[in-house]
Amino acid sequence: MVTVHAFLALLAGFATMAISVVIVTALLARVAPDWVQSEGRPRPAYAFVNLGYSFLAAAGGGFITAWASAANPLIHVLVLGIVVLAMAALSALQAKGKQPVWYALCLIVLMPFGVLAGGLLRLRILGIL
Repeated sequence: MVTVHAFLALLAGFATMAISVVIVTALLARVAPDWVQSEGRPRPAYAFVNLGYSFLAAAGGGFITAWASAANPLIHVLVLGIVVLAMAALSALQAKGKQPVWYALCLIVLMPFGVLAGGLLRLRILGIL
């Protein structure tokens, strides 16, 4: 039962991240369609905005994972951070040539740190840190 609860905590955090990014991206595409290009390299301004809301979504995912975990929330947050790191690296390899290298590297670095920041915020609220 503990394993199922841990898996659900990780799933909740990842779903929070994914849904947040999809919603904000869709809103930006609807509000400013000429600013958000779907083809070619992203514009630098959009890339920085995307990095910002992706970091916040990752922090939300880390917070939710720490909130949903029954025992040792820091371990769950670290596992989610590793999963996000691996997925960001795979995404960067897949998008090679379609995105600037600096953007892919920033996503690889920022996303796990966002997860950790959200998880640590939750632990701070709990009084653990």
